[in-house]
Amino acid sequence: MERNQGINPRVKSGRFMKILPDYEHMEYRDVYTCLLHRYRHILGLWQPDIGPYGGLLNVVVDGLFIIGWMYLPPHDPHVDDPMRFKPLFRVHLMERKSATVECMYGHRGPHNGHIQIVKKDEFSTKCNQTDHHRMSGGRQEEFRTWLREEWGRTLEDIFHEHMQELILMKFIYTSQYDNCLTYRRIYLPPSHPDDLIRPGLFKGTYGSHGLEIVMLSFHGKCARGTKITGDPNIPAGQQTVEIDLMHRIQLPDVESLRNFSELSRIVLEVREQVRQEQQQQENGPEDGEGRGQQSPREPQRGPAQPSAELPAEKGGESRDGEAEAAAPPAPEQPAQSGQGQPFVLPVGVSSRNEDYPRTCRMCFYGTGLIAGHGFTSPERTPGVFILFDEDRFGFIWLELKSFSLYSRVQATFQNAEAPSPQAFEEMLKNIQSLTS
Repeated sequence: MERNQGINPRVKSGRFMKILPDYEHMEYRDVYTCLLHRYRHILGLWQPDIGPYGGLLNVVVDGLFIIGWMYLPPHDPHVDDPMRFKPLFRVHLMERKSATVECMYGHRGPHNGHIQIVKKDEFSTKCNQTDHHRMSGGRQEEFRTWLREEWGRTLEDIFHEHMQELILMKFIYTSQYDNCLTYRRIYLPPSHPDDLIRPGLFKGTYGSHGLEIVMLSFHGKCARGTKITGDPNIPAGQQTVEIDLMHRIQLPDVESLRNFSELSRIVLEVREQVRQEQQQQENGPEDGEGRGQQSPREPQRGPAQPSAELPAEKGGESRDGEAEAAAPPAPEQPAQSGQGQPFVLPVGVSSRNEDYPRTCRMCFYGTGLIAGHGFTSPERTPGVFILFDEDRFGFIWLELKSFSLYSRVQATFQNAEAPSPQAFEEMLKNIQSLTS
């Protein structure tokens, strides 16, 4: 048996068959030693440090490449469309025993880059030829191209002035990095058989901010939606919604549900009940197991939906805050099968996407985090978590009179499982502390 077997060039990644070196005389040992082993710590799921905006990067082995794919939500408001993705960097062996890092940012092909592994759960990238990111038409052409890619439209198509300001702000802020970024590892949430639905990543509507990525996870008697991408009001890393799995909400019939005042009355009654129960727990010896640990989390702003509700004051963002129930007691957990009950948004509640499900399985009391620009004066406000099916949920932000629809991210991510539940909890704390 040969000790050093040559590489079969047909194993090359199908995505990058152009501009490739000749692999015929390369040995598997070299590929492992100089590429796979050296860069093994960057494989997995990562969140870039791009101020409040965050992001989602998956670094994978693809043929004889290691590639960093940035995942982007579909164009607003098409929350059920698949995720978009683009390569930010790649690593491969250009010649024996020498790994080459290339930046893939921009529209002029791969060029010289650098990767520094800071520690096991953090690394940074740097582009050494940022002139490859520039376009002949200058910043205006770069902005128009970015707008088509990010939003699928032109600035003239966006009539709302506040949304135009938010879009321009994001372009100016994010483009200054030139793909020179620091990434921190994130994990997908662990799942349990008694979860209300399978935890994971969701795409959610957030008013003028567009679609954002939220991670739904279960924690005993509550579920939480944590932003993986964010905005200037509620940054990435913050908890956009928290769902109280011990307090079901029974919606009225459809005609009564159309009346916003009736829904508001029901939710505020539950909020008062929750407040009284918390007071009793504080005043007497109670087993503070579930809710004691998860004190009312950062109220995440509900999206001021058509963006008309996102003035200079508090902007609401709705997130993929899938309400996955973490095994409430039997009396609290209704059957998850069947057609469910009819559902309609109350009159006056705005929604970026009118194509929402018209039946739901169940609803729970929850809170959403809202804040002013720059994450000022954050507060948790009452709302309703609506579970539509295994892959979709919604949240009605009572104070903002807006509705966020969340749809599951169906993409499969490699090397993204947490080594332990404790590691996942620690990761949540870390990404939240960066923007607190």
